[in-house]
Amino acid sequence: MLKSALVVLCVALLAGCQAPPPAPAPAPATPPLPPAPPALPSLTAESASNFVRITLRCVAKAYPSQPGYVLNSAADVQLPNVVHPAFYGCYDWHSSVHGHWMLARILRLFPDLPEAKAIVAALDRNLTAKNLAVEAAYFTKPGTAAFERMYGWAWVLKLAEELLRSTSADVKRWAQHLQPLTDVLVARHRDFLPKQTYPIRTGVHPNTAFALGFALDYARAVGDAPLQELVVARSRDYFLGDTDYPATLEPNGSDFLSPALAEADLMRRVLPPAEYARWFDAYLPAMQHGQPANLMTIAVVTDRSDPQLGHLDGLNLSRAWAMRHIAAALPADSRARAFLAAAAHTHAVDALQHVATGHYEGEHWLASFAVFLLTETPPA
Repeated sequence: MLKSALVVLCVALLAGCQAPPPAPAPAPATPPLPPAPPALPSLTAESASNFVRITLRCVAKAYPSQPGYVLNSAADVQLPNVVHPAFYGCYDWHSSVHGHWMLARILRLFPDLPEAKAIVAALDRNLTAKNLAVEAAYFTKPGTAAFERMYGWAWVLKLAEELLRSTSADVKRWAQHLQPLTDVLVARHRDFLPKQTYPIRTGVHPNTAFALGFALDYARAVGDAPLQELVVARSRDYFLGDTDYPATLEPNGSDFLSPALAEADLMRRVLPPAEYARWFDAYLPAMQHGQPANLMTIAVVTDRSDPQLGHLDGLNLSRAWAMRHIAAALPADSRARAFLAAAAHTHAVDALQHVATGHYEGEHWLASFAVFLLTETPPA
């Protein structure tokens, strides 16, 4: 009995000698908001001419070429400009498509540009009814179900949307020629999206959110209600429940899109403003403090002659436009809005210096991203 009592007494004394629990750590200080950034440099006639000259060289340049298609037999082994007579240049099919988009947009915005006649000649040469019929027919061949899905599809719809904005007789003719290909790819969206159970969250071509954003823009521009309803429904299915997105994992080594920002840029098109603000705060909650730092800091490019490492120049451009559009869609008093606007400006100013790199690996596509950044108006 005495021994048991002593044990109890010792335990009690030891318990009394234990240090008190540590006080909770103080909450991190709320960082001050960055100052409002200055306006981005405008796309001037001089800078537009520079971008046009780069792209005119590439839309007619067949080599080097990176074909992305399936060969079903020896008969399919043909020159790039035979397989894709409209979009054979600019290294790969999708870059050729958005190169044509860029030329069409510059022509609409700067019809008196010294290079305007050269733009018309290039688009007349490539966007013929015959060439685009071949492009549309290509998608009926076996093995093409995943060809350019969905990045190249997205840029075709963006090109179609751009051509519909002009009143020029030349542009109206190109839009009519493009229509069979546009129709094929709209049908592809309607067939594929109901079957795609899971979105693809990547920083390269198959990214689902980026493509859905362009498809929704097109559907609204042309009044395609079924396509619009499908895209909105699938966007909600895929992304509405996302919270605390792991943006700390970005970027990957060859990204030209930010999966986190591409999704947020899509959802600001899908959700009403008040619902979007709530969704965004839950989706990237650390953005209220300007975090994560890796998403807000310019991606480092170490070798612009490497086609994969050079993707990161495009990432800085696409981050800049996504940040601008997301910021504009958030409430005026949103802390996230201020941080995004500042980071967008930082990314844009840096990336615009690296469009004309002297390396075809980047020059075959970066001008399109630069023009999109400088000419696509953020939401009101």
